Amino acid sequence: MTDNRTPRTTESREQVARPKAWRPPELLPEPIIQDGYKYRWVRTSTLGVTDQRSITGRFREGWEAVKLSEQPQMQNLIDPNSRFKGEIEISGLLLCKIPKEFVEQRNEYYADQTRRQVEGIEQNYLSQSDARMPVFQERRSTVSFGSGK
Repeated sequence: MTDNRTPRTTESREQVARPKAWRPPELLPEPIIQDGYKYRWVRTSTLGVTDQRSITGRFREGWEAVKLSEQPQMQNLIDPNSRFKGEIEISGLLLCKIPKEFVEQRNEYYADQTRRQVEGIEQNYLSQSDARMPVFQERRSTVSFGSGK
């Protein structure tokens, strides 16, 4: 009896595996996150024109450029004409990091600034109120129980 079947050893799951779906490529690679740091891409240029104000402003805030030795997986992606040698710049964006404590302190600072501005506006607005025509009138309702008569 001759057997015309193919041997099982020639079959593999890879041959019958579903093809992977196409996805658009990511514009910027995701860095490997270090504990205690936040990462951000900082603009270094727009349309080939250096944006020095953006870079120096971020550096003064406490952001520092990430060294290529910290993220070696990005070696093939960096811009060969970058003026930031040894650091990661891709398409006019420089990868930077900052300690999380700085980010939290900055967020608290701006939240406090916002709170103070709102309080100042409310005080100024309410100071213009006149008893004959109040700008703001607190409306409260109360519940009272009758004597039952």
